Amino acid sequence: MKNTALIALLLVFLHPLAAQTTIQGSFEFDGLSRNYRLYVPASYNPDNATPLLLNLHGYGSNNIEQENYGDFRPIADTAAFLIVHPNGTPDGSNQLFWNTFGTSDVDDLGFLEALIDTISDSYNIDSERVYSTGMSNGGFMSYHLACFLSHRIAAIASVTGTMTNANLDACSPQRPVPVMQIHGTADNTVPYNGNIFFVSVPNLINYWVTHNECDPAPVMTPVPDIDPNDGCTAENYLYSNGADGATVEHYKIIGGGHSWPGAPVNINVTNMDFSASEAIWGFFRKYSLNGLITDSKEIIQPAFNPTIWPNPSKGDIQLYMPWNGAKNITVVNQLGQKLFELTTSEKWVNLEINQSGVHFVIIGFNGQTISKSIIIH
Repeated sequence: MKNTALIALLLVFLHPLAAQTTIQGSFEFDGLSRNYRLYVPASYNPDNATPLLLNLHGYGSNNIEQENYGDFRPIADTAAFLIVHPNGTPDGSNQLFWNTFGTSDVDDLGFLEALIDTISDSYNIDSERVYSTGMSNGGFMSYHLACFLSHRIAAIASVTGTMTNANLDACSPQRPVPVMQIHGTADNTVPYNGNIFFVSVPNLINYWVTHNECDPAPVMTPVPDIDPNDGCTAENYLYSNGADGATVEHYKIIGGGHSWPGAPVNINVTNMDFSASEAIWGFFRKYSLNGLITDSKEIIQPAFNPTIWPNPSKGDIQLYMPWNGAKNITVVNQLGQKLFELTTSEKWVNLEINQSGVHFVIIGFNGQTISKSIIIH
């Protein structure tokens, strides 16, 4: 019988916390001792139901490496969500991995569900806003959760990981699941066009677009080539109008390798034109288990997709709007207070926001309105 009793590495979880805290925890599950690191930002308030993000490492990596490589902690500090970095189990060569390839009898699906329950026992977790992302094998595991734990996971994102052909054939999500896929066309570890074991990215996207009942034709927006020396460029593809507001979003890294865009180290041709962590949280924050969060329905439209960089920012930001014609720009803070408003026909606009916190840049163009969040430190 599976045992989800907590074996604490700390004697007690403390609430509230005066500053951001990383807690190392462990519990026994299915006869194995499973461990994790939980990041609790200073902004956590036990009186408020708080989103939880699972951030899963790649094959042969571990939770500490993923915590630093695909880092969401600065975003969580402002956006107020918890991050858990669990460890997989060792293979025959003592390399940690997630069991999505059918090479083990370890129940990682059950472990991650038990992990959500364990954290929820001690923290006020919003059960409708639990998300999963990961690098490579961690991305594969996130898709596994979307297929077989869709009643617990609101949305997923994968960086350089797809699905096995066997898992795609068996996939049975119970609801539309918003999906983001970030992948390099020159990835030699998980090929963009797939192989005998791995689903190609185009086929992967097609499956989720069909399942979510999205428009089959995406809106493509080039990502501004902010760093021309990183050896690659990026394109964003947005498939919209899915059931319950679900979308499928794909960042195609032209010439990019097996790497996390915006990572602190540039390995395997890393795209530095945008931050994968920022893009993923911007995607996740729009969704709950019930679909598109109600407050966002009237302002999220598929017809155009501006780019804001950098995000988070210290106050000086660039806004790229790749359409001809007049655009009305309004900036409001998280209390809904208008900071300023302007009208321009330029595609590039420099904005200066002197107030820290989460803000929203609302753009009106050609009878449509879209909102982008920006974090100011």
